[in-house]
Amino acid sequence: MSSPLKIVVAGPVAAGKSTFVRHLSASEVVDTDEVASEAIGKATTTVALDFGALTLDGVTLHLFGSPGQERFGFVWEILCEGAVGLVLLVAGDRPRDLPRARRILEHITSREPVPFVLGVTHQDAPRAWRPDEVADYFQLPAERVVALDARDAASSARVLERLLELLATLEATDPHDAGPHDAGPHDTETLDDSQSSRRPPSPSLTSFGACHEPTR
Repeated sequence: MSSPLKIVVAGPVAAGKSTFVRHLSASEVVDTDEVASEAIGKATTTVALDFGALTLDGVTLHLFGSPGQERFGFVWEILCEGAVGLVLLVAGDRPRDLPRARRILEHITSREPVPFVLGVTHQDAPRAWRPDEVADYFQLPAERVVALDARDAASSARVLERLLELLATLEATDPHDAGPHDAGPHDTETLDDSQSSRRPPSPSLTSFGACHEPTR
């Protein structure tokens, strides 16, 4: 019997990480939710990890949900040790969190060059960014970004299936060509959730290539 694969689930606060793990896990989820000590848009927050397990296509997966606040960056590094893949969740209705999501991605992949896919939640919200727009923002191939409803196990499983496909492809080709190993400077851009236009990310961030404005 093959060993379970360790998958880390990361992303900004309120992206749906805990919900993702809870609805996918076939076992009782271990969580470390505590009352939020600062205004983060919700009453509780993960301070260490959420842990769940499931079997998908005959493969046993261990899911480790990480905290969303950047002050827990050291936890991201610990959780990613030994991980074979990363799911980065972003909320489609919170474009102001996209620069934060990119900083999380760069923080992790600059230390642990782990293959990753992006999942875009809250697709039922008005004016939510679509997966193709998020892919454009991150300068990633469209197949690396998947829409999902974190409350629905089948929808969430599609993100894991995409990650497993990526891992299989990389194993058959170059196992080191999985993502941005050279992280650029941090982005200080902010995006307003009410903006009708799709602003491009800061040109100072070069690790994902030249960025341009997504279009509707």
